[in-house]
Amino acid sequence: MLPFLIVGGIGLLLVIVSLVFDEILDFLDGALSGTAVGSALAVFGASGAIAVSNGLPDWSAYLIAGLIGIAVLVAVQLLIRTLRRSEDGAPSSPVGLYGVTRSTVTTTSGEVSLDGPHEVETRLAFADETIPRDTRIRVIELQGSRVRIERAVPAADAPASET
Repeated sequence: MLPFLIVGGIGLLLVIVSLVFDEILDFLDGALSGTAVGSALAVFGASGAIAVSNGLPDWSAYLIAGLIGIAVLVAVQLLIRTLRRSEDGAPSSPVGLYGVTRSTVTTTSGEVSLDGPHEVETRLAFADETIPRDTRIRVIELQGSRVRIERAVPAADAPASET
């Protein structure tokens, strides 16, 4: 059981070092993360110790621990790779998105809520004409953190309550 405890302890230490120092121990030029290797070693040690403590022969304890360790290594590495791909890079452009005005939008100020998948907060907005609150709009330009908008339905086609 001692080899499993030693390997598991090394794995736990490797996980902690990798998490604290932001993947300082990547292997094979980033193809294998220190967190994945440490997790696999920790689980190898834990599952091997559990197998031995339940009276299984040493060969089966190593086999079980090895298979579970490899499965954890692959799973953690795939999870880390997926999380890295989903990190925020360049912000997505809101141009072309539709939304609703949350306040009266003038040529200098206003707020809108957009329907985009990454739009969880209101945005500062301005328009070439005054657009009343609760009007359906479309983003036509991004200027810094503000968006320039226009009515989604042109004013001539809008119902009388919106004009």
